[in-house]
Amino acid sequence: MTSFTLKIIALITMFLDHFGYAFIGEFSFFNVLGRIAFPIFAFQISEGFLHTKNFKKYLARLGVFALISQIPFSLYYFKFINSKTLTLNIFFTLFLGLLAIFVYDYIFSLLKKNTKISNKLSFSLICKFSALFIVLLIAYLAELLNTDYGFWGVLVIFSFYIFKKNKLYYAIAFFLLCIIKYLPLFIKSNYNIVYLILFLFTFLPILFINFYNGKQGYKIKYLLYIFYPLHLFILYYLF
Repeated sequence: MTSFTLKIIALITMFLDHFGYAFIGEFSFFNVLGRIAFPIFAFQISEGFLHTKNFKKYLARLGVFALISQIPFSLYYFKFINSKTLTLNIFFTLFLGLLAIFVYDYIFSLLKKNTKISNKLSFSLICKFSALFIVLLIAYLAELLNTDYGFWGVLVIFSFYIFKKNKLYYAIAFFLLCIIKYLPLFIKSNYNIVYLILFLFTFLPILFINFYNGKQGYKIKYLLYIFYPLHLFILYYLF
């Protein structure tokens, strides 16, 4: 399964999620299917970091489209979700997730370059914990800014990167993150089966991700960037 195929799955399920709120007006199976989208986008960010030729441009692109997408996202969100709280769109979460990966990787690259420092176990551990602490701060910032998926979203992006060399490890990490997200809601709702279904569909995309063959497939570099604000505008005006 190529990167192109993964992106198409994510785009379709994201659209169904947003279409469900606009067309039906309340939570439906369309929104359950929509849980598939974000984990794939999160995985693509970790892959994007590994393969980008220009990290600064990649980060800037996410930042620019985060700003561009906020107006259509807010129009859609206030109309169909009926929330009075300002939420920042998914591009802000992807931006912060990519930033978290960069900070973590940058600290470790400095350690590798300086072998004298990296061989000192105590200092190496301090650097590792410092890097993880900064990642948690960035995730907390996402929560403070009330980005879509917030703290949890940044950690999902980071977990795909940190366990990139082992599919079993990142599947386990993602499974645990899904438990952390849905178990409190499941208990708080007096064991409402809806949260069990949401859990299963949020974890489901790990199957698609595990079939990823490392190939790009058809190039659709700007499709996600353009499609995201455009489809929100269209749904807002149509419904």
